[in-house]
Amino acid sequence: MSKIKFGPTGLGSVKDAVSNLEMFHDMGLEACEIAFTYGAYIKNKEDGLKIGKAAKKLGIFLSIHAPYYVNLNSKEDEKIEASKKRILKCCEVGNWLGAKRVVFHPGFYSGMESEEAAIKIREGIFEMKKVIEDKGWDVELCPEVMGKKNVFGSIDEVADLVNVTGCGFCIDIAHVLARYGKYEFEKIKDAFPQDEWHCHFSGIIYGDKGEKKHKVTEVDEWKKVLDFLKKLDKDVVIICESPDPVADSVVGKRIFSEM
Repeated sequence: MSKIKFGPTGLGSVKDAVSNLEMFHDMGLEACEIAFTYGAYIKNKEDGLKIGKAAKKLGIFLSIHAPYYVNLNSKEDEKIEASKKRILKCCEVGNWLGAKRVVFHPGFYSGMESEEAAIKIREGIFEMKKVIEDKGWDVELCPEVMGKKNVFGSIDEVADLVNVTGCGFCIDIAHVLARYGKYEFEKIKDAFPQDEWHCHFSGIIYGDKGEKKHKVTEVDEWKKVLDFLKKLDKDVVIICESPDPVADSVVGKRIFSEM
């Protein structure tokens, strides 16, 4: 049976970070993904070390979501360089925090076929991994399975990045539902045989082109996903990205505990 750590996306401000971690701990949560949606807002190393120390003491696994506007397959080289810079800044802050995983959106097709786009994105990951190694940062790059069909990040495309570059990964299970119209549990299991999984999940509204927006997760959807995950015998972190991620994470943990 899998071990699952539940937690929300979003830590709040630097000022409130430690008290929020204490609140998450008191609610029984064991993970938190810090959302650097518009940039790495933890700018002071001392603050990062303080937050990281608190998280470790409370047993909360930290990860980071890099800014949404990154594209490792832009037709403009300067945009690729800016994207790598944003992701690497998250890696630096992650090292202060002890946040082991930096999740990011890999990029767009930019009018290319999947394989051509993959070549550019792999190249960017290799370059960032070299910087991470040279700096001695203890973080892992985790490209995310994406929910829109016109964006690079299918299950197979992310699995290929992992297999070729040795990077980590983030399986957004809600995105899988939006992209494929069903959860594709067997496809996910075959694509990612690793013992440790980093996942996102929430309710999701989608259409013909894939993801539209996240919503609060219905109990029946939690049950479907957790029934799949519990049978895998893996160490899973599942970050809830619903509009109410803390309360939703608590619901998910309760449902899992009752299975």
